[in-house]
Amino acid sequence: MIRKLGLVSTIALATALGGCAMTPGLGSGSDLPAVPASAPARVDYVRDVHSHARPEIARVKHVALDLTTDFATGTLSGTAALDITAEPGANEIILDVRNLDIQDVRDASGAPLQFQTGADDPNLGQPLTIRFPAIAPGEQRRIVIRYATRPEAAALQWLTPAQTAGGRQPYMFSQGQAILTRTWVPTQDSPGIRQTWDARIVAPSDLKVVMSAEGLTANGEPAGPGMTAWRFRMTNPVPPYLIAIGVGDVAFQAIDERTGVWTEPSMLAAAHAEMVPTAEMVDAAEALYGPYLWGRYDLLILPPSFPFGGMENPRLTFATPTIIAGDQSLVSLVAHELAHSWSGNLVTNATWDDFWLNEGFTVYFENRIMEAVYGRDRALMLKSLGWGDLQSTLADLPAADTRLKLDLAGRDPDEGLTDVAYEKGAALLFTIERTVGRERFDAWLKGYFERNAFRPMTTEMFLEDIRTHLVTTQALEDQLMMDAWIYQPGMPSNWVPPVSGAFAPVDAAARAFFADKGPALAVPWAGWSTQERQRFLAWRPEGRAAGADWLSPAQLADLESTLKLREEGNAELVFAWLQIAVQHRYQPAVPTLEKFLTTMGRRKFVLPLFTSLWAEGDWGRSIATQLYARARPGYHPVTTNSIDAVVGRPRG
Repeated sequence: MIRKLGLVSTIALATALGGCAMTPGLGSGSDLPAVPASAPARVDYVRDVHSHARPEIARVKHVALDLTTDFATGTLSGTAALDITAEPGANEIILDVRNLDIQDVRDASGAPLQFQTGADDPNLGQPLTIRFPAIAPGEQRRIVIRYATRPEAAALQWLTPAQTAGGRQPYMFSQGQAILTRTWVPTQDSPGIRQTWDARIVAPSDLKVVMSAEGLTANGEPAGPGMTAWRFRMTNPVPPYLIAIGVGDVAFQAIDERTGVWTEPSMLAAAHAEMVPTAEMVDAAEALYGPYLWGRYDLLILPPSFPFGGMENPRLTFATPTIIAGDQSLVSLVAHELAHSWSGNLVTNATWDDFWLNEGFTVYFENRIMEAVYGRDRALMLKSLGWGDLQSTLADLPAADTRLKLDLAGRDPDEGLTDVAYEKGAALLFTIERTVGRERFDAWLKGYFERNAFRPMTTEMFLEDIRTHLVTTQALEDQLMMDAWIYQPGMPSNWVPPVSGAFAPVDAAARAFFADKGPALAVPWAGWSTQERQRFLAWRPEGRAAGADWLSPAQLADLESTLKLREEGNAELVFAWLQIAVQHRYQPAVPTLEKFLTTMGRRKFVLPLFTSLWAEGDWGRSIATQLYARARPGYHPVTTNSIDAVVGRPRG
């Protein structure tokens, strides 16, 4: 008999998934497919330590925003109308807010409601408690909150014209994951409390508004002198971190009938050329795991300060401009964000302790898309690079943080955003696939997405599902060691590291240069792909002591000059080179480092470089302090909060 873990403490309410039924798209959106008949009619509520909300008593079902952008003050202001349901007799609802100025709260008729904000928590912000007459059975209420954001709202970044590609117009964008939506939308900001939403956003008429929803006004609507209103709707219930906005001088170019690219006009041609594989990726993803249920799949290529590689906002992935390498070599990022349309957006981690359910599944799915579009060799190279990243992460983290199921109580949930969730999570799925066979695994995974569509998911629910539909014998349970993967630190004994045959000659060239001190001229750099170049620059001597140099100044100069690393435009390669240069205190690379850190804010790159600089004592800390003082005003709060902790700067 298979031992099944009991579900974590949940309260299942017999509440229909309001807004699940899809309606035909309007404006630029294509018709949305119907939600699968297998979508559950019940919502499982899991206590989320990163939210003040009590959804088992009263919960938000729908959010309607009516906001005006003010670039002069760096604020959004207006109303959020919340449709709520509650247990019979409930007379209050608790929301999450952080640095919001709440002006008043009223019911649907305009009558004022009592409200108060509680104590401020440095990670969670404040609870906003709103009281109303007791709710009758089956009744739904609307409450309308008038409020304004503050310039320091951590989800929003307001850019000056000088910080954009065009240099003429300002720009604003949001980044809500993990718990930053509460800094611009007063709602129950938990990934397990899915909500439909709509919005009317007013902005200066020479700018355009885009959001992670269906656009209803292709050209906007007049909204007073010099202002235009844009309307949007999302009829699929989504976790609040996926409500996203961008306002700027942006233009659009289609790739095919359901995919396309938004970005600043001066970047549009290059972005479109880079993103052409997107259409084929959508087809490949659907062939693997079922219909894409969100209508359109477009991308918004943002200014360089965007803190992540990409963010899987429904219908409109937000992406870093560092993806534009000129040769489509970094489009696995698109495959990753697209895969989130199933793993993350469709089936979502119920709490941030279960973050691996979003990212581990997505890394696995991303690799399958890349294999379908580009072949097994490229997919295997990407898997091997990910394995290398994971080894470094496992060595640096406390043992407790190398488990898939985390305990982030009292911590910023961003602390769980490591390669453990991504690469160890994917490694578990690759292990299951290898053990049961790809055909059986694919059938289970497709069914997993269908059975749990538009539903929050916990690690224990995942185990319940896979033990019901795939892992149904004790022998298979013992072979897979799933409990060890999920609840124990490090890598279980049944993991088989990926080996890419394409990397064998790269590794030989790396040893010849780095270990045997051969000339850089012998490195066949010109004939390598980006992934092979990444592998070369990631090589380190086995057993190298922390802080120990393994290259001489002459070798560093040879490497930089021969491989033309000062002129390199691929951000992944520049980053890999600068990590070597900083670890050797290679002064001639400092101008390249300075340019890199002051012209882009992607946390994946800038945080490790500042960390490496800080580890180099007086030499590195002097450089880091000077560069960060210049670069920090151009970074998103997601990035600055992480770097502040490294350089000892107070948060905020």
